Amino acid sequence: MSIWEKLTDATAELMSGSPIAAMLGGGHRHQGKHELGFTVGVIALGAKMAKADGVVTGDEVKAFKKVFKIPASEMKRVAEIFNVAKQDVTGYQAYAEHLATLLRGNRRLLEDILEGLFHIAKADQVLHARELEFLAEVAKLFGITETEFSYIKARHVIVTKRNPYDVLGVKASIGKDELKSHYRKLVVENHPDNLIARGVPKEFVAIATERLAAINAAYAQITHASSELVEQFNAAWGRRAD
Repeated sequence: MSIWEKLTDATAELMSGSPIAAMLGGGHRHQGKHELGFTVGVIALGAKMAKADGVVTGDEVKAFKKVFKIPASEMKRVAEIFNVAKQDVTGYQAYAEHLATLLRGNRRLLEDILEGLFHIAKADQVLHARELEFLAEVAKLFGITETEFSYIKARHVIVTKRNPYDVLGVKASIGKDELKSHYRKLVVENHPDNLIARGVPKEFVAIATERLAAINAAYAQITHASSELVEQFNAAWGRRAD
């Protein structure tokens, strides 16, 4: 059953007045509950993210649908949760705290959620100050350090303004062999199949795909490697990660 189909009961509960936060429990004991809590939490935070600069735009809604691969048949259910979430008096901090509790010990998955929020924030090709404040606060509540947040942010600025070393999370003084080893590690960690293995519903792999593209581009820029060589290297290490 698709995670979107599981939203049926969640939508019914919300429309009857049940708070969204109540659905963010369940821990890791029940995968269905875990996925539902993750999905509802992401929708709720996505709604708050879209509202961060004061206005929820069509571009932001489109970005949400594109990033999280929502089937047209499921948009009504997702839209209902999205709309309730953006009107909920509970602040975004509460949603972030619930997700941090739900995913305790799964740091990488929390980073995946933050990446998804960045996609929504930059839908209009600009990261506004209030959006960055929102993202930085969510990162803090997730237990992500300021340095780690700066590396994640680097992957989402305009391509021509990206510092490739920041994208990879390394210093410019790093040695060639150390850089290659670090890159291999990033490819394995960010392979889309590993995203699913970390507990993310398969519908969310677009996050990993774009992140890996940014990592590959940064490595190619630093090493002056051709895109073909980087893709071959990426494919080889992706298979090794499987």
